[in-house]
Amino acid sequence: MLLDEFDKIVANLPYGDGFKFVDQILEMDEEHVIGVYRFRESEYFYKHHFLNNPITPGVILIECMAQIGLACLGSYLMRADKSALNFVFTENHIVFNNTVRPKTAVIVSARKEYFRFGKLKCLVQMVDENEQKIAEGWVSGMIVSDNKIT
Repeated sequence: MLLDEFDKIVANLPYGDGFKFVDQILEMDEEHVIGVYRFRESEYFYKHHFLNNPITPGVILIECMAQIGLACLGSYLMRADKSALNFVFTENHIVFNNTVRPKTAVIVSARKEYFRFGKLKCLVQMVDENEQKIAEGWVSGMIVSDNKIT
């Protein structure tokens, strides 16, 4: 797959700019994905989490892992389906090892554990730009078309 096609997957994710935590997909195939996101100093949550000592909330780190590991890989796996796709996050088990500060780039790698009946489960790992492990575990979700969300 060409880099332009990776960019197209990222551009078509169903998230607005203030909640899209994927900058670029580095590699992707039927079994795995590797993507990058740099947390900007201007992110809305840093103003309040924590005062005078900002760190990225764990729920945002999980969302970043889910967007790369589920939404991007799921889009790739469903690329033959021309309908609009949405991604419903269903469950996770993540262990955190370190924090992420503003201006930090994170690299998320995800390996497909299973994909059937529209449900995708991936083993995920997040490291920072210095290869320090931030978090690891698994995430899963359902891939549904627009007309199936209730």
